[in-house]
Amino acid sequence: MAKARKPAGGSPRSDAERTGKRIDAIRHAQDTRVLIPSQEEAGMEAENPLVTGKRKSDLPLNPVTTRGQDPELYWMHKYGEGDDQERLSVDIRSLYRHEHVEPETLIHRLYKISKSDGPQNDMFVGELHGNLLGSVDELDKPKQYYKHAQDWRNRLIQGDSLLVMTSLLEREGMAGKVQMIYIDPPYGIKYGSNWQMRLNDRKVNDGDDASLSGEPEVIKAFRDTWVLGVHSYLTYLRDRLLTARELLTDSGSCFVQISDENVHLVRCLMDDVFGSENFGSLITVRKTTSEGSSLLGSTCDYLLWYAKNIERTKFRTIYVARSDNADSRYDQVMLSDGTTRAANQEEKLDESKLPSGAKLYRLDNLTSSRSAGSGDVREFVWNKRTFTPGNGTFKTTLKGLQRLADGGRLQVTSNGKLSYRRFKKDFEYSPIANLWADISGAVQSRSDPKVYVVQTSVAVIQRCLLMTTDPGDLVLDPTCGSGTTAYVAEQWGRRWITTDTSRVALNIAKTRLTTATFPWYTLHDLAGEDVRQGFHYEKVKHITLKNLANDDPPDEETLHNQPLIDPKKLRVTGPFTVETLQSFEPTAAEAIESGQAESEDLQRFTERIFEHLRSAGIKNGIKNENAVFTRIGLLAHDQLHAEGWYQTERGEAKAYLHIGPQFGTVSKKSVNEAAKECRIRGDADWLVILGFRFDDDIENREVATKIGGFILTKVRMHDDLLQEGLVKKDKKAASFVTIGEPDVTPEKQKDGSIVIEIKGLDIYDPIRDEVRPRSVADIAFWMVDDDYDGSSFIVRQIFFCGGDKDEFDKWKRGLSDLAKQMTKKNVEQTLKVEIDDEAFDRLYGFRSHPISPKKGRKIAVRVVSQFGEESTKVLALA
Repeated sequence: MAKARKPAGGSPRSDAERTGKRIDAIRHAQDTRVLIPSQEEAGMEAENPLVTGKRKSDLPLNPVTTRGQDPELYWMHKYGEGDDQERLSVDIRSLYRHEHVEPETLIHRLYKISKSDGPQNDMFVGELHGNLLGSVDELDKPKQYYKHAQDWRNRLIQGDSLLVMTSLLEREGMAGKVQMIYIDPPYGIKYGSNWQMRLNDRKVNDGDDASLSGEPEVIKAFRDTWVLGVHSYLTYLRDRLLTARELLTDSGSCFVQISDENVHLVRCLMDDVFGSENFGSLITVRKTTSEGSSLLGSTCDYLLWYAKNIERTKFRTIYVARSDNADSRYDQVMLSDGTTRAANQEEKLDESKLPSGAKLYRLDNLTSSRSAGSGDVREFVWNKRTFTPGNGTFKTTLKGLQRLADGGRLQVTSNGKLSYRRFKKDFEYSPIANLWADISGAVQSRSDPKVYVVQTSVAVIQRCLLMTTDPGDLVLDPTCGSGTTAYVAEQWGRRWITTDTSRVALNIAKTRLTTATFPWYTLHDLAGEDVRQGFHYEKVKHITLKNLANDDPPDEETLHNQPLIDPKKLRVTGPFTVETLQSFEPTAAEAIESGQAESEDLQRFTERIFEHLRSAGIKNGIKNENAVFTRIGLLAHDQLHAEGWYQTERGEAKAYLHIGPQFGTVSKKSVNEAAKECRIRGDADWLVILGFRFDDDIENREVATKIGGFILTKVRMHDDLLQEGLVKKDKKAASFVTIGEPDVTPEKQKDGSIVIEIKGLDIYDPIRDEVRPRSVADIAFWMVDDDYDGSSFIVRQIFFCGGDKDEFDKWKRGLSDLAKQMTKKNVEQTLKVEIDDEAFDRLYGFRSHPISPKKGRKIAVRVVSQFGEESTKVLALA
């Protein structure tokens, strides 16, 4: 990377000296985003008629060609099953805030900070505030969502990419707001090796259903979605590209990463969506190794680059330094005495082998093939010889030719032609073209460790981003994986949104982003606040024939991949939110809660629940057994929606079922009402509360709670029940698993503070098909909001457990190096900072940082298992 230097026309002080902050994050203060509700507020938002608006998106299936007239790729059911559908219709659903993460405030607890001459808050900004709507009355809150903007925060979203992009497009008005979209879809219809089961295990067996049990949404995408093979695959990708195109700015670009298996089909598909005239390039990227084949091995992947509008595309030329063997055309040597000779192979490969003072050069054409016109030079006399440009003309004027001659830039070739000497030192960089053989598409270095099965290397996405975006621009990746696009966007000061269906992928990305550190690039904005003004970049001289002939100063090229670095400052990931996607179906939600299965969709949903209860049953985390129902029937009651019978050691027993909303959260009130009714009836041994999500305030904190003559159990319904047509009704379906909150123990310390200790968590292992109760070994990481407001979970503490402790040493090392650098005498500083080793030791473990006691304070603890499952417990201090 380039060394720090004083920017031209800028302040001589570094960013650290100007702001007084040594650890910082880029905050896009000049940008805003639509305010969306939290999960806890989902019910209020759903009932708001001002928010609902249109329910379906409406996009033409083939926006740039006329069907039947222009060449286009055709596949089965491209235009619907009857081939008479002309437009894409997608449900418009809502996004809900799940968490707020601000790594800068998390790091605050890892330092011992002593005040010197400046205030302590010079280093760290204030924490996030949960009440994002300020003093708005609770009854008016629903009317404010989607009508007001808040400060920009990047977004990590769990949900199907098509539904998420449609929500951004239609509900949040983001048409024409995205500068770059990077899509890394499945390369084909094989579903193996496209995701992983555990956060710390990348082994997946292709075609083995036993390896897939924990990712039903992904199975839906990679098995049942491909019912028509490649035809389904093309429909799947076409729908997402149509929506992506609408999100792009007029100057925006879309990149699709693909292998040679389907690159030809996907290029034709993108011609349909974007128009062949908007084709940018087919970029070839080297793989690390060759894939086996009976013929030629495959060593390349491909990037298809299309513009929204090729005439308005934003493009920044990216230059890379020439390696010694990058250009064998530099095959001549000029020695220090001015004599010349041919370079040998060793000298071309390694310039250090040249004699002292010698320079490599090559001979370049001095003539143009265009027809000579008035004023063009047709003859030049040099060294008593006359030279002509043949049928064309010389590239410069007579005076320019003389300047080249005086500067020692002319040479006669062996065939008597006058040529121009281009020295390698004239410009030691080359613009990248569409062959990227100098980088690999796969992860292969310590600086870019592989944490996900199909993780793309940073270098590939970085080039795409630097070519087509500027700082502050918005980047979208609907195929998050390990979060590489978000990571690269964060590093280079771009805003980002990324989404994935896999909980494992999202939690890997969250961990990666939370613990990431970056160099601080110096900003053009002297206040250090507006990243949109760009970074200060390294600039290099570019000597050309035109410069020399016209006696002009050399051109100057900007190296957009080499911003200047402030060595006194370290950067961490800026604030981001974790969000989830739910269907926008308030009518259906109300119907299930009242026990009235009136709609056809609701009937199918209810029947799917009953089918799975009769086949796989409910997995019990207490004794690791299944309760399989032999009979189930609907009830016409507001809170007890069904009754079922199951076998026990004592014979047949009865249970009542409360079925939570299809697209909402089970509330504390509904559970209390169901328990009250069950007690009144008195004829059942078991009350089962089925839900996709549960209110954190529900009093039932254990796997099962004894209430009078019956047991009340919370049972999590798996998201696969929302997927129609998912063929997964065997005993390993695990569609219903009893859950309990984390086993959390608050310990009072001698100084009166509270420390939270995690004892374990009931976790369903989809590989072994068993529930493992109270195991700490399968916890990946856990988070604490030590001042929970009951609405927005703000990650104020985070701890890692399930991986390799050494993997966080890099984070600690980077922060430690900065702290040491800041204590050097030659660094002007307002703060003295040192690592709190005790706090760092707690970072990998099961005990929280101390929490100050405060009456009525709520502490929310959220635990994430190795399988991506989350569970939350809320403690209230007396």
